[in-house]
Amino acid sequence: MSDPVFGMTFSRPADEPVPALGADFSKALLIETSADADAAAYPIGTPVRISTGDAGMVAKLGTGMLRDAVNGINSQLSGLNAGGDVTILRVTEGANAAATAANIAAALAPTNIAAIPSAVNATPRLIWAGRGAYRLDLDTTGPVAAALHAACERLLATSVIDVDDTSSANAIDARETLSSERIMPVGVAARVYEGPSLVTRPMGPRAIGLFMRVDNENGGKPFNPIANRTLYGLAGLSRKIPFSFLDGSTEGQQMLESEVAIVVAGESGVDGAVADGGFTFIGTDNTTTGELWKQIHQVRGADYLTVKMMEITRQFLGRKITADLAEAWLNSIKFMLRDHKADDDILGYDVAFRADKNSPEQIRLGHLTVNLGIEPAPAFKVAHHEVRRYRPAVEGLVADIIARLSTVS
Repeated sequence: MSDPVFGMTFSRPADEPVPALGADFSKALLIETSADADAAAYPIGTPVRISTGDAGMVAKLGTGMLRDAVNGINSQLSGLNAGGDVTILRVTEGANAAATAANIAAALAPTNIAAIPSAVNATPRLIWAGRGAYRLDLDTTGPVAAALHAACERLLATSVIDVDDTSSANAIDARETLSSERIMPVGVAARVYEGPSLVTRPMGPRAIGLFMRVDNENGGKPFNPIANRTLYGLAGLSRKIPFSFLDGSTEGQQMLESEVAIVVAGESGVDGAVADGGFTFIGTDNTTTGELWKQIHQVRGADYLTVKMMEITRQFLGRKITADLAEAWLNSIKFMLRDHKADDDILGYDVAFRADKNSPEQIRLGHLTVNLGIEPAPAFKVAHHEVRRYRPAVEGLVADIIARLSTVS
């Protein structure tokens, strides 16, 4: 289009910092069987996105493990957050536990997982895959556990996996077969009512619902831990786990030391009890080696920032490199991180454009490098109290006595 000879033009220069909305990290993916689900609503192997608040679609899940998983999530949601955004992936029930676990593991294959966001127009960031506790023997990793890390990596997701709930020794042994910053094992199952029947069901979906609730309480952002929060909808636990805030030798503390999350029943009037009543989830850690990314909420927060940086950077790609473009790109990242620092989502940040990382040869190729430092906030795990005698209080008492006596004639 040619400019007018006599008139005016309008333009919108694209040399300013751009905002990023971020992504919803509370969307979940549930993978399990349900023999009596409505086959038209939930075809085998086809991801179906629903709201867990949609009673009609929930009813079509039938009475299997998927229905329980949805119920477990719904039990944790509070306030006006009446439903979770969940993608259901129904798989075939096998002839035995090994076959069923193999079917779920096949559904977790990276090629299958990668197709889900496009199929449902949403990217799940929380994954619960059933039969996580199944292992051929105590010396091997189960097929679901073995497939889970790659699936989580593909979606920048995290997962809660149910491990052996029969004893702390077996739970810890199962945890020792895992190594991933994206996987949190939980070593106890839920006792819940299904009609008049009291049954044992996986705890994983309840923890997924807890992630959703805590995210919702914090503006939809995934920077907050879920430890020391009440789980709702439970009638009991598959077994009682002894626990005390004061005694590191208790079974619950030993499981936490081995990075197995637990759920503990409250005890009224007991020093060191987790609560006066109800059931409390305790767990902060994933199963990675090393401490830098040990706390799973820090991984979720870093993933959230990564997605926001993707959103920012894609708006600049394809343009010619100039000082204005580089400045706008870097400032966009800085301003985004500044806002998260102001909200206490992170402790601090640094954004640097270094000459040694941006040589003329690299820039001629169209490559720019930004060096980022981001410090996530840790969970408050241990409180140390140093209690000493306070001599000034006695000196104050003496002064008070003297002052009173001086008023007596």
